[in-house]
Amino acid sequence: MIDLSPEWITILMFGGLLIGLFMGHPLAFVLGGLAVIFGWIGWGPSIFYLFMNRIWGTMDNYVLLAIPLFIFMAQLLDTSGVTEDLFVALRYLLGPIRGGVGLTVVVVSTIFAACTGIIGASVVTMGLLGLPMMLRYGYQKELSCGAICASGTLGILIPPSIMLVLMASEATLSVGKLFAGAVIPGLILASLYLLYIAGLCFFKPELGPPMSKEERGDVTNAQIFWMVMKSLVPPMVLIMGVLGSLFTGIATPTEASGVGAFLAFLMVIAYRKFTWKGFQDAAIKTAKTNTMVIFLLCGATCFTGVFLGIGGGDVVTDFVLGLGLGKWGTYAVMNAIVFVLGMFIDWIGIILICFPLFLPIAKELGFDQVWFVIMMALNLQSAFLTPPFGYALFYLRGIAPVGVELGHIYRGIVPFVALMILGLIICTIFPQTVLWLPSLLVE
Repeated sequence: MIDLSPEWITILMFGGLLIGLFMGHPLAFVLGGLAVIFGWIGWGPSIFYLFMNRIWGTMDNYVLLAIPLFIFMAQLLDTSGVTEDLFVALRYLLGPIRGGVGLTVVVVSTIFAACTGIIGASVVTMGLLGLPMMLRYGYQKELSCGAICASGTLGILIPPSIMLVLMASEATLSVGKLFAGAVIPGLILASLYLLYIAGLCFFKPELGPPMSKEERGDVTNAQIFWMVMKSLVPPMVLIMGVLGSLFTGIATPTEASGVGAFLAFLMVIAYRKFTWKGFQDAAIKTAKTNTMVIFLLCGATCFTGVFLGIGGGDVVTDFVLGLGLGKWGTYAVMNAIVFVLGMFIDWIGIILICFPLFLPIAKELGFDQVWFVIMMALNLQSAFLTPPFGYALFYLRGIAPVGVELGHIYRGIVPFVALMILGLIICTIFPQTVLWLPSLLVE
């Protein structure tokens, strides 16, 4: 064993983390490898007993069973066709308004977010449906790309969200409270996007022209009404089935995820989209995504076990509090760290690395734990949009039509990242936007 101070081990572990990530290695193996190296330095071979205990504790967490079930629900919904039908209906409803197709993208993405917590599915679906349509109508490329990427990320915040399930597990908080706390912030973000698109296109109609009268005249108001009802009712039933059973106390989060997966399965059958091949593909994609999450959990729990065991948590806490910035200055620093990390690490890694460090600081400063976790979740929306590693940017780039370049996407997300920061500020100034619904619905 090598005798190193906690300060030096803290610097070396985070330095190793950055080096491993910039070399392109998977985060799960970087975290796990650093845990083995520094655990051996600190405790020798006995560190593997710690690893076994921590990994078993993670695998034994009943709440985490909700993650594969919510992922499976999302994969089934992706094959049901409900998003396509809803998009067509709302396009005719909102199309005559300036920026109407952009507004349709945000509304459909918000509804889809309340049915699934998978960002890739939302961005790709809206990119395939909305982007060609917006370009055909003459929308600015930057506005089109920004609206799709930003609204597509709402699925990771608006419940049911696998991010909130993981956050609840790491913070030992009620999943129901986090789900309830995230509803209004998610709607605030969606409203900011709608106001921005509507206001921009009102003053600059050339950026988002309305649907032509001839195309709108192809369908009657009665037809639009039935189209909207037919495509909107099934998702509403799914949302009420999952969140309603959870908020009323009928089901636990894991049971609610099972309800959601079953209702999504019924929707696939009702829309006549069920095939054994599609069912098999959904199961395989679920297994792949869940395996990635579990590997990250195992690597991160070993990393944090070693890091906290050698006193790294105290080093970080003393450093942040020692800056002398006060309660809100420290809060701003923690949010800034999360924002910057979001440019380089995915949301799972940020949660698993930052929560063991930041939650004790937040508790010492007197922040409500539910409110603080939702603020972190709100901040993490930007992790999908900020270059160089914003996943939503590359999801959209992969399916974008000819003529849409990565530069258009990068420029398009800038105002929406600013709106995310504005939403974070609003929920910081008015904490009841987060705390009111949990106090009302969840004991």
